[in-house]
Amino acid sequence: MTFEITHTETIFKGRVFNVKQDRVRMPGGRQVQLDIVEHGASVTMLPLDEEGQFWFVRQYRHPARQEILEFPAGVVDDGEEAQAAALREIREETGMAASNLELLGSFYLAPGYSTEYMYVYLATGLTPDPLEQDEDEVISIVKIPLQEAFQMAAQGKFHDAKTLATLFLARPYLESREALA
Repeated sequence: MTFEITHTETIFKGRVFNVKQDRVRMPGGRQVQLDIVEHGASVTMLPLDEEGQFWFVRQYRHPARQEILEFPAGVVDDGEEAQAAALREIREETGMAASNLELLGSFYLAPGYSTEYMYVYLATGLTPDPLEQDEDEVISIVKIPLQEAFQMAAQGKFHDAKTLATLFLARPYLESREALA
């Protein structure tokens, strides 16, 4: 099947993302207009400390109009590697550096309308090493034991897709680690 872009136009340029409209010829010849949020790559980290606790951040998310409990995350800057962004973002959001990062997986966050592609890292070997938070962030740290976090996910207590996906990606790795311990 072939999908052909016959026209594209950027209709909004913002600080974090752009919005464009594409006219696409579908298989069979029909043309449709598709709206796309152009967003750079991003990272999310699952910080796990020596006591078996995950480090979550609680922060206000304006589109949701509430504070959300989620794993730390952020944008990969232009020219930056995803792993470098993960090392920077964990320090900005939790005040902790990770001596070990392991890529657990990656995925499109919302491929129906966005180009954002997210890399997921398990972060261990945490030591204090804070960086200044972004000016639009008001963050508090919440530590939750590993098993309790999985129970909370099963009970629908997390409302952030990247956090749920991260837990899903981490589970086989964490289960095999516990079996080895």
